[in-house]
Amino acid sequence: MDPVDLARWQFAITTVYHFLFVPVTIGLSFVVGVTHVAWVRTRRPEWLRMTKFLGKLFTINFALGLVTGIVQEFQFGMNWSDYSRFVGDIFGAPLALEALLAFFVESTFLGLWIFGWGRIPEKVHAATMWVVHVGTLLSAYFILAANSFMQNPVGFRYNAENGRAEMADFVAILTNKVQLVAFPHVITSAYMVGGATVMGVCVWLWRRAARPGAADASDVPMYRRAARLGAVMTLVASLGVIVSGDVQGKIMTEVQPMKMAAAEALYETEAGAGFSILTIGSLDGTQEHFSVKVPKVLAFMATGNPNGTVEGINEIKARNAEMVAAIERTYGSDVARITADRDYTPNVPLAYWTFRLMMGVGFASMALSALLLWVTRGRERPPVSRWWVWAAVAAPLLPIVGNSFGWIFTETGRQPWLVNGLMTTAFGVSPSVSAAEVWISMVVYTLVYAVLAVVEVRLFLRYVAHGAEPFHDPAEDVPAEDAPLQFAY
Repeated sequence: MDPVDLARWQFAITTVYHFLFVPVTIGLSFVVGVTHVAWVRTRRPEWLRMTKFLGKLFTINFALGLVTGIVQEFQFGMNWSDYSRFVGDIFGAPLALEALLAFFVESTFLGLWIFGWGRIPEKVHAATMWVVHVGTLLSAYFILAANSFMQNPVGFRYNAENGRAEMADFVAILTNKVQLVAFPHVITSAYMVGGATVMGVCVWLWRRAARPGAADASDVPMYRRAARLGAVMTLVASLGVIVSGDVQGKIMTEVQPMKMAAAEALYETEAGAGFSILTIGSLDGTQEHFSVKVPKVLAFMATGNPNGTVEGINEIKARNAEMVAAIERTYGSDVARITADRDYTPNVPLAYWTFRLMMGVGFASMALSALLLWVTRGRERPPVSRWWVWAAVAAPLLPIVGNSFGWIFTETGRQPWLVNGLMTTAFGVSPSVSAAEVWISMVVYTLVYAVLAVVEVRLFLRYVAHGAEPFHDPAEDVPAEDAPLQFAY
């Protein structure tokens, strides 16, 4: 394998691994904020117990997300220096804001939340978790702004003297049309993950507490309420994912028609195109041999009109020469050189199946939450079927896997472009990095991440098995010497 393929594999491994923690962190910060406010308003012990219990799970994921996220930015200088040199002036600005503003807000106020029990006013303390949540949203927004530039470059000018793209309009970058639809889609999917995590964990604990002679039998109502809260959050968030995903599909068709065509294995332009249930194409990826389709669904997904026209892979490929000529006229021969590729087509089977797996596991998670709400209506006892044990395990995994498939589709469906219409992936890799060097760093990162995965899973399962701690009023746990002072110089 050459350095380009290896660098892509390394970035894929580290990015997918990192994003396992991101939606859990965003989603759980919201749930912890809700339960903490519920405790302050109602003074019901179960809300405080769930706040502290879920807060521990949130903190574990926050720590692992922090550690794995740092590696992401290192790779831009290590393996993708030509990319960083070409668009670093644009790409680096939102990433800098994420690190210097959003991350410091998250970490500072998370510290206040962890160590502030009984030491700061209750309402202020509850507000700190909401500030943490806003920080996670800001982090997501700035990172998505950088990624959206790669999907649809805006707000820049090309400086022919130094051969770099330079920022011309930061507001345009932050309000990129791809960004404005990607952000709600990513956040609602994170809320799905957070809700499903609470649902799965609390269904398991609910079943355990309901066993005859269980030591925590009195906790049955608490775990039932939390499980249903998680199911409601998952169901509502899934509706947001569907709506935002529908809008995102139309924007994607507008700015990246090849990605939509690859997602449907649509080789020829078609009016009233149908959604493919199964398509079998030629080995060279140029034609369709067999397909099963739902009429007009793809046309509506792509254009909003069931009779709309959706461009096919072959027609888009036929415009390559015209596209390169337009790039050269606009930016010159230096930019035209780094847009070279053999056929400008992504891996069609990968785009096709990741698109379907993303939707499939998302709908499965939605159905599971609706089923739980239905079978637990008006009853204290948990579902008795052993099937629900596996459902509890699957509940958080389904939307997490769906998020991963979504990002794999988003990034591989853009190929061969690194920055859509400006730079292909082959020209973004560091010219001085050898295949052996990338192999070494990739193996090291993978082994370290494997160790971190063991640590994460063991910590998470240990605290889940321990369950919610008995109720203690936070004010009673503060030593006298640490009590808040009324006035001091």
